[in-house]
Amino acid sequence: PFWWGRELSSGSGGARWARLGGSGEWVPAAEMANIAVQRIKREFKEVLKSEETSKNQIKVDLVDENFTELRGEIAGPPDTPYEGGRYQLEIKIPETYPFNPPKVRFITKIWHPNISSVTGAICLDILKDQWAAAMTLRTVLLSLQALLAAAEPDDPQDAVVANQYKQNPEMFKQTARLWAHVYAGAPVSSPEYTKKIENLCAMGFDRNAVIVALSSKSWDVETATELLLSN
Repeated sequence: PFWWGRELSSGSGGARWARLGGSGEWVPAAEMANIAVQRIKREFKEVLKSEETSKNQIKVDLVDENFTELRGEIAGPPDTPYEGGRYQLEIKIPETYPFNPPKVRFITKIWHPNISSVTGAICLDILKDQWAAAMTLRTVLLSLQALLAAAEPDDPQDAVVANQYKQNPEMFKQTARLWAHVYAGAPVSSPEYTKKIENLCAMGFDRNAVIVALSSKSWDVETATELLLSN
């Protein structure tokens, strides 16, 4: 088993060190970062050559040449409100990778109990305490795609969405489908909800703010309007 300890400063050059578990050996942080880069380069190629990429289900691109930040993309799974949508992901690779997980968030706005509708933060165990060094970029992308198909409302990242998911499943599906249409390019949406959005936008409110207000207020125009006015 490996684990990385705290970084230390040592010597006149202020070199940074990290401790390797098992042997207790201290390894230069630069060497640790090199391990991360080599691993990510290999995993990047794995994703590019994967069956899922050839079927346009997952995708990954470089943001910088150092392989420390990537842009992921997953397709909304079939038979879910997200079907037909494309979801962009910000993936940041720590120096301690693969011994610590990548930092991942949704860039594309999404209505899902385990993903913040505001920040895109994700509640998924493999991105936290259940991460293992054997996991890969492909594992992460496929796990996020699976999360879209199987929400965990009892362990939510977004309590408002989770409450709607449990209290009114049909409204949740319609809301998630509308968000998929507006933000992720999915083809199907709700004419009823779209009309409510247009009516409030005609009053001069910001479109994104209108969508959030209506979604969080169970599509009740009166309470959504009160929320918009209070902001």
